[in-house]
Amino acid sequence: MLNSKNIDINDQFKRALDIMENSGRSVFLMGRAGTGKSTLLEYFRGITKKRTVVLAPTGVAAMNVKGQTIHSFFKFKPDITIEKVRKTSHGDATSIYKRLETIVIDEISMVRSDLLDCVDRFMRLNGNNAAEPFGGAQMVFIGDLCQLPPIVTPQESGIFGGYYKSRYFFDAKAMEGFDMEYIELEKVYRQKDTAFIELLNAFRDGKAQDRHIEAINKRYFPDYSPEGNNFTICLTTTNAMASDINERELAKIKGDPKKFTARIDGEVDEKSFPTERELFLKAGAQIMMLNNDPSGRWVNGSIGKITEILNDSIIVEFEKGGSEAVQPFSWEIFRFSFNKDTNSLSSDIVGTFTQFPMKLAWAITIHKSQGLTFDQAVIDIGGGTFAHGQLYVALSRCRTIDGIILKKKIQPRHVLTDRRIKEFIAEYQNGKSEIVCPFDEKIATIEKAIKTKRSLDIAYLKASNETVRCAIMPALIEEMEYQGKPYLGVKARCYLKQETRVFMVDRILEIRLIE
Repeated sequence: MLNSKNIDINDQFKRALDIMENSGRSVFLMGRAGTGKSTLLEYFRGITKKRTVVLAPTGVAAMNVKGQTIHSFFKFKPDITIEKVRKTSHGDATSIYKRLETIVIDEISMVRSDLLDCVDRFMRLNGNNAAEPFGGAQMVFIGDLCQLPPIVTPQESGIFGGYYKSRYFFDAKAMEGFDMEYIELEKVYRQKDTAFIELLNAFRDGKAQDRHIEAINKRYFPDYSPEGNNFTICLTTTNAMASDINERELAKIKGDPKKFTARIDGEVDEKSFPTERELFLKAGAQIMMLNNDPSGRWVNGSIGKITEILNDSIIVEFEKGGSEAVQPFSWEIFRFSFNKDTNSLSSDIVGTFTQFPMKLAWAITIHKSQGLTFDQAVIDIGGGTFAHGQLYVALSRCRTIDGIILKKKIQPRHVLTDRRIKEFIAEYQNGKSEIVCPFDEKIATIEKAIKTKRSLDIAYLKASNETVRCAIMPALIEEMEYQGKPYLGVKARCYLKQETRVFMVDRILEIRLIE
């Protein structure tokens, strides 16, 4: 289990943990790639005294956080709709749903609005308070809306164009008027180079200009081919591209592959398989590890090459150096239940999937790379990107820009973003700001700072709908005009940019005097 000595508990982590553990307020915890969302969740699970369940939209995502899928926990069938949600037969006071205090949903960016409405309806019917959203349970949503979106088939798209404002969770009917805190994790741990982080942010926020595209295209090497003991992985846009590359590279190695069949015990849905039921491997094959080794010899996403296949183990040489004997690993499938004896929720193992914790990995899809980190990756977008956030996810897998190798040049049309996400963030932050810090209070604080010649610490919503925190020294506050429209502005020295700038008062989300 993680403890406070193992992680950097920054101010945003502290605020999030305080809300999650010491209040009943719901919260949306959003963070760009590499900001420690998974680490924060793991730490919270280790310290919380609340009756909490951790859910995710897919089987693999649920397995990664030792939780359940949304469908499994609420006993939803794949074709669930709000009309099909029913009161359970276990409606007594000891029902797990009635005793539940907190519901955590990880990878919330991939949860559709209609599914969240089903969760709300179910908890109103089976939870502790039918009159409250989600039955009165505290909701903790974790994810990055600028990464991969929910999947909606062409046949279903009509629903989201008519009944729902969008497919995203925040446009569920249950979210109308729903009060939740919004915390955006800002400190990036995966990358250290500030210029590279700025470049990634430009692609994430849909603000990539010619200079950004020119900078990333310096990593364009169309004829690049891994040689010898190179551990480079290729990220592709489709499963077909990844499979073709893996099958082609495996066929280049002499000899027949050895087959390893997984052992499956108990209740394990095929969609939750963390790797193939039947693995076909050869000495010399490049693989990716799919678990975190308890002894720390490798982590989920570590790249290696098989050097020898033995009867009960596989010898793998890792990119970081050294060889290790890998034995089969058992993934546990969990189900939450209520323990009457301890008056608490328990996480019970209902099945196991045992297989060598690896998969062929000359190539994987960008979708399956989400959450992983690589030193070097070839990015092949094939015919182009087709989902918003897809390019950003691919680029942000690498620790440094020098680790990126582009098989095709990036063009402006490949940078896909969804305007609805930016609208939601702006609308929600402005709304919360007016509640937490009313307009009149902002003016009074600014005027006091000017009178006493003190600096202000502000959280400011930029025109791009990105929130930045900075210290300013205000000089004056007055009515101003931009493109013929009046607004109340503050002329101030910005310490972050080291220049005098104008800030719109209505875009100041948080403000405090610096003592």
